This record gives sequence, structure tokens and C-alpha cells, in this order.
Amino acid sequence: RAIPWVFAWTQNRLILPSWLGIGEALKAAFEMGKEAELRCMYAEWPFFTATIDLVEMILAKCNERIAKLYDDVLVTSPEERELGQHLRTRLNTTIKMLLRVTDHDELLANNKMLKRLLEMRDPYIEPLNILQVEIIRRLRSDPENPALKDAMLLSINGIAAGMRNTG
Repeated sequence: RAIPWVFAWTQNRLILPSWLGIGEALKAAFEMGKEAELRCMYAEWPFFTATIDLVEMILAKCNERIAKLYDDVLVTSPEERELGQHLRTRLNTTIKMLLRVTDHDELLANNKMLKRLLEMRDPYIEPLNILQVEIIRRLRSDPENPALKDAMLLSINGIAAGMRNTG
């Protein structure tokens, strides 16, 4: 099901379904010599501008460090840990390619208010992510613990509210 899939990727701050493939597509366009064309499209095509700006906002909500924490604490398989590292590398590639299209030095350089709002939320969301990782770790060994179940629901709701989306 798509909704739980997207929701889970939002909770761990990788938000994978929203950007996966975009970095590779932009990189391929750059390698074909389309940089000027992409920048022109960003400057002059409202739909392309809105799409890139939306992806930029999503990338600004991602948190590589938090996503890595979920992997470090909760993932036991070496193959799955390698996959997590690969996805985080792809996240960074996507950010670099998007910044190249927009010619910004940093994400949300053209939307200072949103950038500030996200920066103000992070000190509240990050501790919830850290707590959620620990709750999940404990739930794995005590899945029927009602206090842990309640704590998990609270962490899910808190992260979703702080991210200002549910996935």
C-alpha cells in the first residue's frame, strides 16, 4: 500500500518516494549538456519551477543523520545497511543536482521564511525521531507492552505534526 510506504519514509526523515530518481535524471541531463536548458526551464517555466521548488522543500525536510540513526540502531542485515548508505548517497546526489538547476548555494535559498520555519521545527522533531528509534528497538523485544505502544503512537503523531505532512 502506498500510504503506509510513504508515511514510513517520512517518519525516518528520508522521504524516499518523493525524490528517488530525480537526482539521477538531472545528472543525466547535465551529462548530455543540458545545464543551460534546465536553468532556463527553472527560470521561465512555471510548472517546472513549481515542481523543482516542491522537491527542494521535500529535500530540506530530509535529515540524513536521523535516517542513518534508524539504520544504525534498527537494521541488522549488512545488505540492508549497505542499501541505507546507498540511498543516503543518492539523497546527497539529488540535493547537489537540484542546487545546480536552481543555482542556489543551499536548499530553500529562495524561500527564507520556509527555511527558517523548518529550522525552528527541527529541534523539536529530532528528539522525537531519536525517541522513536529507541521505542521501536524496545518494542521488538516487548511487542505487547502497552506503554511502548502508546509511546510509539505519540512519536508517530508528533513527527507527522512537526513535519507538517503525513507522507
